[in-house]
Amino acid sequence: MRFARISRTATVVAAVAMTGALVSPTLAHAAPTTDAPSAEQTIPLPETTPDVDPATLSSLGAFAPALIGSIATRDDDGKVNEGLLAQAQSLADNPSLPPQAGQVWRSLIDFLGEPGKAKAVAAGAVPVAENDVAKKKSDSPNIPTGPRKPRIQQFLYPTIGLGCMAGGGNSVGMALTTAGPQAAPAPGPKRGQAGFVYTSLGTGPAKRGARGLVVTWLNLENGRTGRTVLTANPKINATKGPGTFTGIANTGRGRIVATVSGTVSTVQKGRTVTCGIAPTIGTAII
Repeated sequence: MRFARISRTATVVAAVAMTGALVSPTLAHAAPTTDAPSAEQTIPLPETTPDVDPATLSSLGAFAPALIGSIATRDDDGKVNEGLLAQAQSLADNPSLPPQAGQVWRSLIDFLGEPGKAKAVAAGAVPVAENDVAKKKSDSPNIPTGPRKPRIQQFLYPTIGLGCMAGGGNSVGMALTTAGPQAAPAPGPKRGQAGFVYTSLGTGPAKRGARGLVVTWLNLENGRTGRTVLTANPKINATKGPGTFTGIANTGRGRIVATVSGTVSTVQKGRTVTCGIAPTIGTAII
């Protein structure tokens, strides 16, 4: 019964809030950089597949629209609506919410309401060597080291691709953001651009030409919003997989919030496997 009451509250908040900037985003096209690296890139992946709690995904799917909607609805001063954030906080604190879902909610609320704190968190998460899910071998010739290593900002939680494996099983999906200027993902975002990467762990390479996976993003500082299609990248995991999809967006500099959703198409055992993913949410400093 408590869960039903919370869901109704979230629906009301979302219905009001989603009339803002996320309703009709424009398709974002970023001009490619000219200094693309010649070698195949290696994007950090976890050594072991992370656990994904279905209850957490379900909870986030039910409540996230209210929180994302609070981003789009500004108050009279043009700032994030504090009243809607307060409602989101009350939902995050509800004991019926799975612990991981509550942590994601609080991370988003902190990011929206405390820019200084958000920058500190992002700064600590960017270097690959310090990221918990990216333990790379320094002697690999295709893995940049030192100042050339990718600087990544992970999405807030992994997700599931339903039926993404050749045998019909689910695949864990992970998404990340890179802030330009840097080389990853190829051809590399420029200053004021964001690079998005989605990896479907355990699958074959991404299907070339597939355009079903989309990142919807919003820049909190300049109000710019857009939709960026993620496609197969011939420089990243293109031969053996796992299926990796990338895109570059002209977000401008500042704090961004993004969601990735849609379908993933990979080539496995000589045939194309297409599946849908549960959306996941990310925050980044560009």
